[in-house]
Amino acid sequence: MLRILHTADWHLGHSLHSFSREYEHRCFLDWLLDTLEQELADALIIAGDVFDSANPPASAQQLLYHFLAQARQRCPSLDIVMVAGNHDSPARLEAPRSLLAGMGIHVVGTLPGTARGGIDLDRLLVPLTNRDGKVQAWCAALPFLRPADLPAVGDEALDPLVEGVRRVYGRVIASARERLGPGQALVATGHCYMVGTRLSELSERKILGGNQHALPVDIFPEDLSYAALGHLHLAQTVGRQETVRYSGSPIPLSLGEDRYPHQVVRVDLEGGRCLAMTPLPVPRSVAILRLPGNGPGPLKAVMALLRSLDLPTGTPAQTWPFLEIAVHLERPEPGLRRQLDEALAGKAIRLLKISSYYPGTGGALADAIPESHLQELTPDEVFMRRYWQKHGNDPPAELLAAFHALLEDLQGERP
Repeated sequence: MLRILHTADWHLGHSLHSFSREYEHRCFLDWLLDTLEQELADALIIAGDVFDSANPPASAQQLLYHFLAQARQRCPSLDIVMVAGNHDSPARLEAPRSLLAGMGIHVVGTLPGTARGGIDLDRLLVPLTNRDGKVQAWCAALPFLRPADLPAVGDEALDPLVEGVRRVYGRVIASARERLGPGQALVATGHCYMVGTRLSELSERKILGGNQHALPVDIFPEDLSYAALGHLHLAQTVGRQETVRYSGSPIPLSLGEDRYPHQVVRVDLEGGRCLAMTPLPVPRSVAILRLPGNGPGPLKAVMALLRSLDLPTGTPAQTWPFLEIAVHLERPEPGLRRQLDEALAGKAIRLLKISSYYPGTGGALADAIPESHLQELTPDEVFMRRYWQKHGNDPPAELLAAFHALLEDLQGERP
């Protein structure tokens, strides 16, 4: 048998409304080290977005390399496969590749090529072994694919981007299949957006440009034992394919992500097939509070609720809960932040966001529009709002695709 722990979308170096998440990531990585030992894992797959940006802070890099060193020390026979996501810099992730390879850690930042323009398959195909050192599976370790990675299709009837991804996966998985021995499983990684999946609120965008069109699940062949996916922060399967799965992010990366559990997935393979997939919930090290819990409330009621919170100081500030307040105002309140801060004085809590709702004249509360601040908006939202302000309608699909492609270049390829 082979036991894999599948995780993705760590986003080391992430901050939430200017608050660092380093403490939460450190807690997760400590838990993951313990879990690898307790679960007797044979392999760990990290399916992209290791870092939150292409130029992560030194503290984020230290977290990663400390974890890898500890994992090798505590689990000497563990196979580790780490691929780049769209947030990672392929070159930065691969920079210590030679050093990590000597520790049994396989890193793939970009689709590697040969001198003749083909795919360097040897760098993408990773044998996964059990504790006895016997190969139990072959992993097609594919990172996030960019348009430059894709072959020319030449058939106008086919989407060149989706078909290009299909051909890359087909070539690599076919080569992995050729290496399979009796009873060995076929595993693949992917960092992509798939058809029929759900996006997380305010965390990922439904990317339309480049090769990030929604991919059909049939790019993964039926004989694939397991596909370990990254990109979507909400843990889920793809359609009805139980073995094609997003592990989800280990911590909530936006306020809206506090509503569902965060996890890694334990995958048990034997005899070339998947026996079981078991979610392992990641303990929440910092709570997220959204008050009132049933939508915006009147200012007077919100103030009373905040004053009643029993959260005495005395604990480290990095462990204090994050707070979002939703308040319904009849008119603008210039001193709102000061009033809320006074109500929270002496309480162990960190106020992240204030959402102010104005119902207008005679409108229903359900139709209220929240007041937003620039730092709370995603790049997509800024672009869409600015275009609407200037032109009075939504941008055309071609322009939106070009914007997404440019944004991907900035986030994923900048050194």
